[in-house]
Amino acid sequence: MSSPEVVLSHNPATSPATGPATGPANSAADRGGSGTLQLLGNELSTQFRRLRTWAMLAALALIPILIGIAIRLVGGSGPGSGPAFLDQITNNGLFVGLAAMTVAIPLFLPLTVSVVAGDAIAGEASHGTLRYLLIAPAGRVRLLVVKYLAAAAFCVAGTLTVVLVGTLVGLVLFPIGPVTLLSGVQVSVGEGLLRLLAIAAYVAVSLLGLTAIGLFFSTLTTVPIGAMAATAILAVTAQIIGSIPQLDALHPWLFTDRWLDFADLLRAPIVWDSFAGNAVLQGAYIAAFGAAAIIRFVTKDVLS
Repeated sequence: MSSPEVVLSHNPATSPATGPATGPANSAADRGGSGTLQLLGNELSTQFRRLRTWAMLAALALIPILIGIAIRLVGGSGPGSGPAFLDQITNNGLFVGLAAMTVAIPLFLPLTVSVVAGDAIAGEASHGTLRYLLIAPAGRVRLLVVKYLAAAAFCVAGTLTVVLVGTLVGLVLFPIGPVTLLSGVQVSVGEGLLRLLAIAAYVAVSLLGLTAIGLFFSTLTTVPIGAMAATAILAVTAQIIGSIPQLDALHPWLFTDRWLDFADLLRAPIVWDSFAGNAVLQGAYIAAFGAAAIIRFVTKDVLS
């Protein structure tokens, strides 16, 4: 829960120590900018102090850990069986993070993001703190933007957790060496790590559209679990639709359509078309559901 006090800003117009204000417009801009940063800092601090947040990150970290231990004990699978890159792990531990990412994208990452985004506004309403945040004053649009940025920060934290823990597990349990890309070219370990970070960025961007959807659902209810469930169900439904060939006309419009296209970052040279196309697709969902969330929230009677 966010503390309402953090968004109260110093008023230079009434402070004898700072002298006269330079003007109402400049003072309002200064207060708005500093208030937004204070509110965002408080929101990030609150989010990453929650036991729930660390529990979800720990659950994501378990994915590469379990994959690495299983492959170490049982051995690798044959080509084409299991998640992508699974058969490469015994030869190069850097592929633990890649295999874990392909496992996490369809369900685990969307589920955790749904929890964070769905709780953004509905959670404050259910705890009776939403009115105090708005009275502080945070401003409705500014509060939505801050909540979205905090949820987006979790997207980055979640993807980095999978990749970094996967890299550490691979380093401990398997040999590490030059990475053979999908195009057959070998690159150094350092460049391989940079490409892993690029893939983490790709997946984080992929989740931004879902984050906007969850924020919109969060403005519709005061029951956080309802917004969380609706967001998670929509993510699963979109992936099911994307797997039905008869509905291929709808596939380019689904926010999940490019989630697994990060393989283009494992080519030499890197193909950035998928990254750009994914960013445009997610941007469209952010714009549409962000606008819907603003319209809903600014016209909503906040009673809790």
